[in-house]
Amino acid sequence: MLKRVIQFGVMKLNMGDQQTESHIPTVTHKEGPDSKFEKTSLNALSTNSSETADWKKGGRLMSGLIGIHIVLLGCALVSSGAFYEVAVVEREVLSYLSVLMCLTGCWMVTYLLWTARYNNGIIPKDSHAGPIWLRGGLVLFGVCTLVLDVLKIGKSVTLSHCESPLKIVHPVIQGLFVVMQTYFLWVSSQDCIQIHMNLTRCGLMLTLSTNLIIWMAAVTDESMHQSVHEESPVVNDTQGGHRAGGGSSGCDCVTEICKSFETGYYYLYPFNIEYSLFASAMAYVMWKNVGRVLMNHHSHQTQHSFNVKKHIMGLVFGIVLLVTGLGVFIVYEIEVNSEETKSQALIMFYIFNIVALSLMSASSLVALIIYRLDKRDMDGHKNPTRALDVTLLIGAALGQICISYYSIIAIIATSPGNELESMNLVYALLMIVQLTLQNVFIIEGLHRKPIDDNFHMHHASEAIHDKNPHREVYSNPMAIHSIDNHSGPGHVNELDANHHESNHHSTLRDVHNGWKSKFLREISLFLLLSNIIFWIMPAFGARPQFDNGLELNFYGYPMWVAIVNIGLPFGIFYRMHSVASLLEVCVMS
Repeated sequence: MLKRVIQFGVMKLNMGDQQTESHIPTVTHKEGPDSKFEKTSLNALSTNSSETADWKKGGRLMSGLIGIHIVLLGCALVSSGAFYEVAVVEREVLSYLSVLMCLTGCWMVTYLLWTARYNNGIIPKDSHAGPIWLRGGLVLFGVCTLVLDVLKIGKSVTLSHCESPLKIVHPVIQGLFVVMQTYFLWVSSQDCIQIHMNLTRCGLMLTLSTNLIIWMAAVTDESMHQSVHEESPVVNDTQGGHRAGGGSSGCDCVTEICKSFETGYYYLYPFNIEYSLFASAMAYVMWKNVGRVLMNHHSHQTQHSFNVKKHIMGLVFGIVLLVTGLGVFIVYEIEVNSEETKSQALIMFYIFNIVALSLMSASSLVALIIYRLDKRDMDGHKNPTRALDVTLLIGAALGQICISYYSIIAIIATSPGNELESMNLVYALLMIVQLTLQNVFIIEGLHRKPIDDNFHMHHASEAIHDKNPHREVYSNPMAIHSIDNHSGPGHVNELDANHHESNHHSTLRDVHNGWKSKFLREISLFLLLSNIIFWIMPAFGARPQFDNGLELNFYGYPMWVAIVNIGLPFGIFYRMHSVASLLEVCVMS
């Protein structure tokens, strides 16, 4: 019966995802032929595992329902506050956000106290969650969000005679929330918490929902700020309402310092948007890791080395594209506001985008061909971080792809005849191609095993073989001694010859994989820098979708503004998220 219990335990360890996330109680074997005790222990093991799995699903369902209700209520408030005709004032929106941030902050303090009390090496860590570049990006965007809150406070103080005191209290609460959450995610993003799991799931879902509502409010305010100049003067003069987070009726900036504060924090909105999305993604991974038990062969973390000096080609081409894009963006923002130079600014913008998207598409295609030649194994073990990355890449890209398809329909329906419309059509088509090829490249790169994992064991075995060619095959010293005594010199020479031949083939294999690894890193580095400029341009105000006038006239103002304001924020997030994913692919290659 002992043998049966051991076999059953091995079988349970190899069952995969369900068992890696559940607690497996220790079954103590009693010495002696007590079959009744063994059968009872075996039944208890099966029953507890089933109860744990059912309990985990119930906890996720409960926390998920809480998060859905919080998000739906917040979405209703934010979207209602964005329209002038709806009687939802900004005070309600800011009050709801402030309450959510206070509740989330209190829970994070409670969580940190729990883990400080029980964190004596018993909380397992998921090495794939919360990589250093993701946490570093969170800190960078958090600092920019704090600056944004300071500018909001400064504007509200200058308008204190007509603004609600909540306009000062809300950014103060958000600043404290950002500091607390950044510290919380920095120290706890890799936790696979094993205590108070029901409450932890609910708290993490509250954190996720709060960040999503903050993101919705920021996107709504920023999008309406970017598109408000497209409205007719009559609409601007007659509608004296408010926006979710923007200025209120009858309380506009009149002093220069107030206008400077307002302009400054609008330019910082993209960083606030990215901070909320980064925090949401990390909170989701923590939520998935609650109660997860990592197996030894999945919990190790491979150390990767990456030297930028060895990949100068991708770095140089990426920097050239980035600097050129910044110049084009600055010139475009200056000249597109003038009717005399608007057409030339749009043509310059489309030419740069067509060239850049062509280079990025070709690079992704070359990388996919290299992957077809690469013999690295696929990494198929469960990884919540990677699963979330793939989902976000595909889902966020749909926003920009949707805008491109609407543009293609409008251009073809109006029979493009001039140069500007033709460039707009090519730009839309290339955007779809580039996003598709880049997604396939990143997703395949994330699922490939690192180079170190494929060749580490090979090089380790070679090192052992160099010391003793027999010890690699035989672990029994008596067997080695027997071979030394009974084998003649010819046999030893034959082993040495085989060893040298193996070394020769391994050297060729390392060289063969070396150039592929180098090219993959060069391409990843180039795409990484290229995606940065494609994040900067739309995030900081480049809106050719409104400036060219074609789609705006074809679909009408309300419909086209809704399409762009819904799809473009997802496209902006895609670019920043692809930067983090490409960095991971670059390091793993």
